[in-house]
Amino acid sequence: DTLLYMEGDKAVASLQMLLYQFTFCGTEIPVIYLSGVATLPAHRKKGYVRQLLTRSFEEAFQRDVPLMLLVPQEEWLLKFYDKYGFAQTFDSGTEPLLSLKALIEKYRDDLPTAFGEFDAFFRQKDMTVQKSFDDFRAIVEEAALYDFPAKRNLMGMARVIDAERMLSLFAAYYKGKSFSLSLHDELIEQNNALFTISKGEIKRELPFNESGSLVGEECMAVDVRELAQLLLGYHTSEKKALLHTLFPEKIAQMHFMLE
Repeated sequence: DTLLYMEGDKAVASLQMLLYQFTFCGTEIPVIYLSGVATLPAHRKKGYVRQLLTRSFEEAFQRDVPLMLLVPQEEWLLKFYDKYGFAQTFDSGTEPLLSLKALIEKYRDDLPTAFGEFDAFFRQKDMTVQKSFDDFRAIVEEAALYDFPAKRNLMGMARVIDAERMLSLFAAYYKGKSFSLSLHDELIEQNNALFTISKGEIKRELPFNESGSLVGEECMAVDVRELAQLLLGYHTSEKKALLHTLFPEKIAQMHFMLE
């Protein structure tokens, strides 16, 4: 899907929302990958991208998509997207990925079987963006135009859209973990709550009681950016001991995307 910001009959800003599957805590969840976020030069600094991003969050929430991803094309965009609740959760890879060229040569004229091996290799990896057969075909066609250059994992960012659902999946997978977490999200009001995880289940409360004081003052307080990093296990070994103990370190992977 494409979101457009119109001035009269002219589209002056746009973004694409591409749907993928993502392996997370023993299951697969739908994620939206943002691509082509752009504003015409003469119409920049008017807040149009902010409005489009806010609208994309609403669309994702309504479609039951709990997580959004993107690949910042330049370093300064890390700070730009941070303003909208995104956090870096994927590191650039140092080693080449599975060779598409070798795969296609191995299964000449049999793209479905080539996809089968490709899919089997990545499908069993946790915290990884998965591809459909149609995605794979498009990836191969594009790579063939450039003689199959070596590919590596991409640096990427994630944005939690539905914190309760993400934490519910985490709780169900790590049934032995118990903790309370107060979440702050400047842009998605539904995420502002106190979440208590215990014995594989989650309880959601408003973060403030009737007297105006914080519920569960002994709980951890995090914002939506840190939550994305915790859930995806992004360098959690470098965080304070409690967080490292609760949230195992992982290596989230995003590759063969629209760059």
